Amino acid sequence: MNVNEKIRAREVRLIDNNGDQLGVKSRQEALEIAQNANLDLVLVAPNAKPPVCRIMDYGKYRFEQQKKDKEARKKQTTIKVKEVRLSPGIEEHDFNTKLRNARKFLEKGDKVKASVRFRGRAITHKELGQKVLERMAEECKDVAQVETKPKMEGRSMFLMLAPLAEK
Repeated sequence: MNVNEKIRAREVRLIDNNGDQLGVKSRQEALEIAQNANLDLVLVAPNAKPPVCRIMDYGKYRFEQQKKDKEARKKQTTIKVKEVRLSPGIEEHDFNTKLRNARKFLEKGDKVKASVRFRGRAITHKELGQKVLERMAEECKDVAQVETKPKMEGRSMFLMLAPLAEK
């Protein structure tokens, strides 16, 4: 951001530190007004005709901005994608274990990629893998929504589950 002597425009529209418009002034006149108030002249709208400058304490302004940015970063969450691998002929107990893991990830707020890996001739029975994935989606529907339907990619079929939005 351009401050004080770095401002290149000959004329600027000036706004004082209370937010009142002082009209169009020459750059030099605007600088003198800012220095008399012991504040900085800051270019806030460089593309306007004429450019808009504001009289403010630039150091304090930057400090406030940094505080706001820090707060925004604190509230930001990153969504991780966890994978749960299944097989077309998965047994009941194994399925329940995988389901429990998937539900745990979803409750933590992570997305879950449930994938079925076809090995050997199992790929000729894609419907078995699809049934397993649809059952996984059905069992998780109280904590998750299906983001992408089951689809093939190479030798594996997968579906994405996203946690339900908090009300």
